[in-house]
Parts: sequence; structure tokens; C-alpha cells
Amino acid sequence: MTLFVLPDSCRPAEAELFINPNAKRFACWSDRQSAVLSQEGFRLAKAVIHNWPGYQPTPLIELNGLASSLGIDRIWYKDEARRFDLKSFKALGGAYAIAQLILREAGKDAFRLPVSSPLLFAGKYRDLAADITVSTATDGNHGRSVAWGAKLFGCKAVIYIHATVSEGRKRAIEAFGAEVRRVDGNYDDSVRQCAIDAERRGWTVISDTSYPGYTEIPVDVMQGYGVMAAEAIAQLPPEEEPSHVFVQGGVGGMAAAVAAHIAWRWKKKRPMLVLVEPTNAACLLESAKARAPATVEGNLETVMAGLSCGEPSLIAWQVLEEAGDAFMTVPDHAAEATMRILAEGRGADQPLAAGESGVAGLAGAIAASQVQDLRTKLSLDRWSRVLVFGTEGATDPELFQAIVGKSAEQVEATA
Repeated sequence: MTLFVLPDSCRPAEAELFINPNAKRFACWSDRQSAVLSQEGFRLAKAVIHNWPGYQPTPLIELNGLASSLGIDRIWYKDEARRFDLKSFKALGGAYAIAQLILREAGKDAFRLPVSSPLLFAGKYRDLAADITVSTATDGNHGRSVAWGAKLFGCKAVIYIHATVSEGRKRAIEAFGAEVRRVDGNYDDSVRQCAIDAERRGWTVISDTSYPGYTEIPVDVMQGYGVMAAEAIAQLPPEEEPSHVFVQGGVGGMAAAVAAHIAWRWKKKRPMLVLVEPTNAACLLESAKARAPATVEGNLETVMAGLSCGEPSLIAWQVLEEAGDAFMTVPDHAAEATMRILAEGRGADQPLAAGESGVAGLAGAIAASQVQDLRTKLSLDRWSRVLVFGTEGATDPELFQAIVGKSAEQVEATA
């Protein structure tokens, strides 16, 4: 068997793998996990989001050429580059949480308004929403989702970004009418500043990470993310199922939503779940090692800006501490090489424009497939079928061009 090999400058030799000793792969979804993510909560999110104007499932694309070159049977790539107008799965989370916030406010005795999602889009709650200011900290895509949702439903939005978030991402958030405030430090510093200011000013934080005393809204965000996972599972070919799911980490919210859906679908026969993080921001891997939520200190800078997180979401970790079978890291150059691989298309694969954070799961699968020790530990072989989530398109066009050497439009023109 001949494996596809990345150029020497892009080899994933620095990839680290940790097999989770606390994983319960062959156990059913527990009551403790259901306390965070329940099927009832997801059914509500699905019913609401499926009725949004412009909703349609994003495609699940087979990358047979890449799979063959890596010595595995299948790769399925869930392409979120066309999710609403945001080019990111984040549209499903922040905006859904804002919708739920407004509906909860409308249902309070002080307002006594009839409560329904269709009435929300009919403008029934615009006066109520106009008095609400939502806020969040972001590396880019979540802030765009919150800003988009605020504009959609009539709220005000104040979005916090940290020192290394690009100007392109800042402008993309401002395009939806939000006020953007830049904070010195890293992502976790922006989270703290957002929480302080929101408390002082009576704003509502719409965050995909949770901390003591703040869990309800992050659950809404995660349930929204579950729409993506459910779509992917429904789009798999009949009688075929993945042996492995590689998913990016961050604070863990999206990974937890994916974990819930593969557990609900396949129960004790679920595929192996591998969480992938940047080398410099591996808070989930460190939490798995510590068997408790762990904070990564120091320089968290990474080209995978959406995953530049030093602290896991507490409720996401409540799910992932047993649902995550393995945790791994990949260096920035592996993510950049993966973007170029997708843009080129391997064999007869469709060329795809994917953002740097959106390819992390696939970068992990590529790295694991090329290193024999990782292949063995993860039981990757020529029969393996891998599901990955391409969670963003070219959401930072300037950075995409710099990494890939062509624009997203040029890539898509060759598809």
C-alpha cells in the first residue's frame, strides 16, 4: 500500500495523540450527558431552524481521491461553506440562541405575548427585541452568527474580539451592524471582558462556551449545532456508516453536539470520535489528560483562529469526557496544507474552498493516516470510513488567498 505523503515542509510530524482512558465508547448516552444535550431539545432546535428563511441542508461530499491516497476506504466531508450567508456552521448556533432568548422574554408575564417561532419572523416581537442587547466574544465566525441573528430579529449586538483576530473578520462582523470592540490578550481574555461589561450594562451574553452560573444559552447554541450533525448522518449513503469521526475542538460545543448525534444514531456501535485541536491551544486534550477541565496558558496564537481557546466549556466537557475516544493536535502548517489539498482536489475530488479552522478535523485525519503509530492506535486501515466536518468556507478571504495562492472564487470556478 502506498500512502499519499505531504511535502516535507507540511509533514504532520508534530501531531500528538492521546487515547482517552475515561472514554465509554460502548455505553449508551448517559443521564448526565442528557442533562446537557437531549433529543427533545434538539427536536425543538430542528423545528425552529428548518423553518428559517433560506434554510437548506449543506452538502455531504465524498472525497474518494483523498481517501484512496491515504489508504482508507471513504472520507465524507460536510461542507458548511454555503450555510445561509455566513459560510459557517456557526449560523446554526448563535442566531438560534438569540431566537430562543426573545421567545423566552416574550413568554414572561410582563409581556404576555403569544409565543411562536413563526411570529418571531413575522415581526411580532420587534419592539421587545429592540430593547435587547446581545454580546459575545469571538474569534470570528460565532461573532458573525450573533451579529447576523441580532440583525435578523431586531436586537442590538456588541461583539468582542481579541488582539490577533484579523481585520477581515472584524469587518465581516461589522457588516451586520454590530459594534465590535477589540480586547488586548487572547480569546479567553475577550470572554472575560465581555462577561464583565454585559453584567454592568444589562446585556445578554450569547456564548458557545459555558462557565459556572452560565449554561442555558450555551446549551441552545449546542442544540443549534446539532442540526449540522443530524444532516450529515441523514446524508450518508444507505447501508454505509463511518468507523471514525474526526471533529475540531475549540471550547468543545460543536464536538459535543456531534458526539450526541452519533451516540443517538449508533448507540453502543458508534464510530470512534477523535477531537482535533491546534498544537498551541489544546485545552480539551489537556483536560483529557487531567481527567478534569484544564486551562492552557501562554501563547494560544494559531492560524486556526476559531479554535484558539485555552479553556473548555464546562458543559461541553461534561459530554466529551466520556464521549471523546481520542484527542489529538495538529500544527498550523498541517491545516494550511489541508486547505491547499482541498482547493486542488485529489484525483476526481471536487475542489473546495475551506477556511483554516474548518479543516482541522480533516487535517487530523490526514495526519493520523500518514503516521503508522497513529494509524495503529486509532485502528485506521483500508476499510476505515471517516466523517469530517468542514465547518467554514473562506470566511477570511485575504488569509485564504495568502495560504492557498488563489481566491475562493477561483477554486469554486474549477469545481
